[in-house]
Amino acid sequence: MSTTTKIAQATDAAATTTGLVEIHNVHKSYGGLEVLAGIDLTIQPGEVVSILGPSGSGKSTLLRTINHLESVDRGSVTVDGTFIGYELRGDKLYELHEKEILKRRTQVGIVFQNFNLFPHLTALENVIEAPLALKRLGKDDARELGLGLLDRVGLADKAAHYPRQLSGGQQQRVAIARALALKPKVILFDEPTSALDPELVGEVLDVIRDLAQLGTTLVIVTHEVGFAREVSDRIVFVDQGRIVEQGTPAEVLGNPQHPRTREFVAKVLG
Repeated sequence: MSTTTKIAQATDAAATTTGLVEIHNVHKSYGGLEVLAGIDLTIQPGEVVSILGPSGSGKSTLLRTINHLESVDRGSVTVDGTFIGYELRGDKLYELHEKEILKRRTQVGIVFQNFNLFPHLTALENVIEAPLALKRLGKDDARELGLGLLDRVGLADKAAHYPRQLSGGQQQRVAIARALALKPKVILFDEPTSALDPELVGEVLDVIRDLAQLGTTLVIVTHEVGFAREVSDRIVFVDQGRIVEQGTPAEVLGNPQHPRTREFVAKVLG
């Protein structure tokens, strides 16, 4: 059975009809530094979107607004029409209590560049921690799910290993399995290979490549331009907190229209 088929069995059957992300006029500043300067972006259910841009362009901040790891100063972000960190009362948005934010955040999985695994938990325990904590599953069902997900990312034999006993690539694959455990509508990837040694990058990209074929909405901040070209339905180029250009990989990477995009593409593709 292929890795793609295996992962398909673990994903929500409704994935192809859910996962609409709508970002409207989003602004974000830190002190006097404006990081996001009016972002408008709609990501369709099942779409794979890669966000590219130079360091400091705001792409990771933009990604983290989707699941409210970053609050916004102005504008709104919804997933299937639902605010993750806010609720609308009349014509004003009010920030939710943390408990409700965490509940809504389960709709959006995220894979961080530095793995963020719990060091005192095994690979299996890391994967099933959230379903157990949220009382989504009993212990036996959670264990079955976790072992299945580890198998689907090629780590069935590492269930009892602690993060320190795993390579960086293996840790990141555990993190991907953990993100899948709550069957999210959207999965965010924040530079998922940037902390890896070059020889370990491929094993992580293979898993993401398989996910991209299954109809789950994926939003990927990456510096792996060749990979983005291969898996993305759309590439969004961000610079200085604004979307400068977006389109298919062939359009943005093969025939960029904006001078800033052309400059970036020329540097990264040589």
